[in-house]
Formats: sequence, C-alpha cells, structure tokens
Amino acid sequence: MTNSMSEIEHTDCILITGSNTAETHPIIGRMVKRAVQRNRAKLIIVDPRQVELTKYAHIWLRPRPGTDVAWINGLMNVIIAEELWDKVYVQERTEGFEAMRQAVAPYTPEVVSKITGVPAEDIRRAARMYAKAPRAMQLYAMGITQHSTGTNNVMALANLAMLCGNVGIEGGGVNPLRGQGNVQGACDMGALPNVFPGYQSVTDEAVLGKFEQGWGTGMRLSNRLGLMLTEMFPAIMDGKLKAMLIMGENPVLSDANATHVKEALEKLDLLVVQDIFFTETAQLADVVLPAASFAEKDGTFTNTERRVQRVRKAIDPPGSAMPDWQIICALAERIGQKLQERRDRDNGRNAARAAARPAYGRWDYASPSEIFDEMASLTPSYAGISYERLERGGLQWPCPTKYHPGTPYLHKGRFTRGKGKFAAIEFAPSAELPNEEYPFYLSTGRIRYHYHTGTMTRRSPGLETIAPEERLELNPQDAQRMGIAEGDLVRVTSRRGSIEAKVRLSERSSPGMVFGTFHFREVPINVLTNNALDPVAKIPEYKVCAVRVERVPTAERPAAPERKAAEELQPA
Repeated sequence: MTNSMSEIEHTDCILITGSNTAETHPIIGRMVKRAVQRNRAKLIIVDPRQVELTKYAHIWLRPRPGTDVAWINGLMNVIIAEELWDKVYVQERTEGFEAMRQAVAPYTPEVVSKITGVPAEDIRRAARMYAKAPRAMQLYAMGITQHSTGTNNVMALANLAMLCGNVGIEGGGVNPLRGQGNVQGACDMGALPNVFPGYQSVTDEAVLGKFEQGWGTGMRLSNRLGLMLTEMFPAIMDGKLKAMLIMGENPVLSDANATHVKEALEKLDLLVVQDIFFTETAQLADVVLPAASFAEKDGTFTNTERRVQRVRKAIDPPGSAMPDWQIICALAERIGQKLQERRDRDNGRNAARAAARPAYGRWDYASPSEIFDEMASLTPSYAGISYERLERGGLQWPCPTKYHPGTPYLHKGRFTRGKGKFAAIEFAPSAELPNEEYPFYLSTGRIRYHYHTGTMTRRSPGLETIAPEERLELNPQDAQRMGIAEGDLVRVTSRRGSIEAKVRLSERSSPGMVFGTFHFREVPINVLTNNALDPVAKIPEYKVCAVRVERVPTAERPAAPERKAAEELQPA
C-alpha cells in the first residue's frame, strides 16, 4: 500500500475494486464501514459480484468480468472532459499526460457502457464523485491483478489516482490489499526471481558486488534472471527444470490449470516440500521437511501497509519440526559442502587447500535477529529497523536510519523516480471469453470462513461446521432457464477439465457468471481456470475463464462420502 490502513477512516472517498474486502480482509472492511457510517466518506464499489460492501456503497458499478481498463479509462475520460482533474499536480509532479489523454479520449461513457455493461450515467456519477473528493483512496486486490491484463489494470488505476492528485497525500494512494499474511515481507526479502532484498536488481553490477561482500559468498553471484513461478511448470515439462523446493504453498490446489501443475510436479527428478501439514502437494514429494508454524518461531512479518512487526514464539514446534530459517541454513550448508567438494575435485585441489578456501556464504546464524541485522545492513528501506526497535512497535518502511520514525505514506513531495509517469493503456479483452460451447464466465475467490486451500482452516471443527463444502454460486435466472434448483449437483466444464459441486442460487453473481472458491480439495476448481499469463507479472487469469454448466442427472450422482472429523485430517 502507498498509504496506511488508519487513513481509510479519515479519507473523503474510497474506491474499491477487485476486492471482497469485508470477507477477505475483514479488519480493513470494518474500517471502510466506519469511514462511511461515522465520517461520511463516499464509497464506490466496482465489482461484477454483489459483495457485502455494496450495501454501504453510494455507487456500485457492475462491469462484465475482465473489462477493468475500459471502465477506468471511462472515468478518466469524464474527469478530463469535465475538467475535474488536478491541473497543478499533473503539471508539477507528473509526465506523459498528453499520451494518456489521447489514449482515454475514445472511452466515452457510451463506448464504455457497451464494453462493460455499466450504464453510461453511472460512469459519469462515479467519475465526478472520485474527482471532486478532496482526498480519494483506492483499494484493490486480486480481482484486479489476476488477469492476463493485470499489469495494465494496475497502471490504469495509478493513472486515475495521479490524474486527481491522490498520490503522495494522506488519505489517498493506490493500495493493494495483500492476499497472504507475509507476502509483502517475502517480496521485500527478495523472494522474486529478478531482485535481491529491497527490490535491488540482480543485473546491477554495483548491487551484485555489495551482496557478494555482505554475504561473504567467496564467489561471483549470478546476474541471470530466474523464472517466475508460472514459468517453472512449463520449464519442467520441457526438461529444463529437474528439482524444486516448495515452502508453505499448495500449488496442486491453488495454481491455475491445476492438472497441468500436478503433471509437472510428478515429472520432477526431485520434489521437496517444506510445510506444517501434509498437503496435497506434499503427497507428491520425494522428501517432506516438517516446518514450524508462525506460533512456534521468532521472526517478523511485513503486512500490507509495509509495517514490519515482530512475531514471537509462543510454543515449541511439535516432533521434528523446525523453523524455516534453520531448515534453509541446514540445507544450504550441506549443498555448499557438496559444491565445494565438487569444485575442489574438479580443480585438483587437496583437502588442506580446500579447507582454506571461502565457503559459499555464511549459514551459521545464531538467531532470526542476526539474520535480520544482516539483511537490514544491505537493504536501504529496512536499514533503520531492528528487533530492538520493533519491541516498541511496528515500523513502516522505508525507514532508512535508526532514528527514522517510518513512512506512513509514500511519494510525499516527489515520486521515487522523480515524476510520476502516466501510461497510455488500451483495453484488451480477457484471454478466454464465453461462446456457444462455454457460455458462462467463471471467476474464483474466497469466502470469509476459509483460507486458500483450506490447509489450516479446514482443520478447525468450528469453521468446518459453518462452511463444510463448496457451493458454486449461480444466478437464479440462469438456474431457472436450465432447470437447476438450490442444492442440485452441477458439472462445470472448461477447456481444461471438469468438476462437480452443489449449487447455491444467489443474486450476488450476475447472470452468465459462476463463482467458486479454491478452499475445498473435493472440488479442485483450479482444474478449470486458465493459465494464460499477464506478459509482465506472469500472473495467471484466475478471474476469467469460459465454462459450461449442466445439472448432473440423479442416476450419475456418486454416493455421499462419509464425513471425516476435522481431527482425522491431521497428519500422522
């Protein structure tokens, strides 16, 4: 997030798109409700589904799935045509405005209405509400990013924010709501194939030299870009990737075109899974390394507002489970020894000379705090943060010195790059659209009571009682036309596979749309989803694919499986 969560309750207008905030980020959802109810902030919701916060919205735009760039450009078209944009801000703090203006010129409300299905007058109302607010904040989540045009969607939202002077101010900003507890921290620490910690490029020679020295590698670090996650599975199938270590992830259920993912994992020469439970992915592994949960280890999490916070060990890990950092260090030490032996053998060196040579980096850390201090010494945005400071409360990066208070919002006074750059973004349709054979849109998401692939939440008896099974959401108009009743078993088929599940009839999904979650192993919905990728971020298009829906005849229905108690799902 460019801004802080606390600012939500003190802004004048909130635009939420691609996020069922009240269910998937309930604390932030409560803040939005308070902002509207207590502080009279205006709320604009843009979502194909009737999410919970639409009840609080002053305007709800309901576009067709995958048409985000069109409606965003439509808002900017109105704002420019009616001269509601912040001319001083655009002149002094941005560049590329004219190219952007020309790009959005064709996107009149009438044109946008034909693309999105949103009434033209609603486009105008939303544009005026956002532009006239003294401060306006955007919140979005994976409903914006998980598209083959996800990067363009985000850039278009950034255009809209800059056009109205809403970046670099308190109560404004472009604010992605992260989908997992420490995904921000993982990215900050370099869990990406093109950067070191702090988003420092692996192709920058000065950066390479700094990390070689700081890590004591005794060798040249690679300047080659690695593979994105979604590029790894095709690489396996092509024979270019032979081994994989998967930590805390369950791609057999969570990744798009999941059948292809499973086939790829089964083809690996070596699959190692490091996790707290024996997941569907772990069942395919050659080696499973038992890891400690968040409550069983010390460390830090960095949340969606860039706030670094301490995580403190509450109990000991069970059995042979270990904290992730200890597992990684132990693996690295052994791999380093083998590489050193191979290198010395190949070079004909004797044991004495081999022992005198530098190792492949340092792995003898005594604590997470020691690791954090090393990381902070090499990462400017974390340089002023330490465990000692975090004992007094969380800090938001950038925090460059030990006396710096942290940064509640970014780009104050100037952008990190100098001037904010507008991008000329054109609308492009989703990679796969409904047709006669597959007439429905399928979109995926979460519900309040479960998390991701259910690895943890489905082991909770209480949550399993509330939400024990998948229910695919279908609009009653479609159900009536196809002779489908509440609770009927339906088969949903895409170009990649089929699943069967019971149906829930609901006006929340628009006609022509099916909504489902990826929480339930019994209904692996990502068998259906499209692994078409955004060309920049390489994110799959989870939010739009074409499917057909049919009622499963009674004679074809399987016998109901015996329900297992939650405790029976625990690993041995």
